[in-house]
Amino acid sequence: MIILGIDPGTVRTGYGLVESSGSRLRHIDSGLVSPPSNFSLADKVRLIYDGLCKVIENYRPDELAIEEIFVGKNSRSALVLGHARGVALLAGNQRGLPIFGYTPAVVKKSVTGNGMATKEQVQEMVKILLKLPETAAEDASDALALALCHSFRSKVLDQLLNRK
Repeated sequence: MIILGIDPGTVRTGYGLVESSGSRLRHIDSGLVSPPSNFSLADKVRLIYDGLCKVIENYRPDELAIEEIFVGKNSRSALVLGHARGVALLAGNQRGLPIFGYTPAVVKKSVTGNGMATKEQVQEMVKILLKLPETAAEDASDALALALCHSFRSKVLDQLLNRK
């Protein structure tokens, strides 16, 4: 199964593709969709949508894992992030991908064993788990962590369902 992880953002949207086969994990690709800062919000989300559509068309993932929006102190940031998340959901939905959302704490717990792990700890575990030669860019690493989280959680669910 190929899982596409997406860490949405209007400055940088990270994507990461992981192949999960039994207990084996393989890094396929990861990167960023980074609209120019002088683009309008409408142009940024169009570029994010187009970039993610190309990734989906090129790699044909089976499932999509995306970060849930966390509303902290700045609700405006969450609203702007929602635009990037919305076009990512649209890109996956239009191509028939099952979509799964995970909170940052769930992703951190799945990948590092600690729901309060730092970004650096997540990046290091992604590097180790996928045997990457170097640490991926922060948003791409977060997207790979989402794909890994989904892989781990789906395997547990499959095991539970097969036992019944």
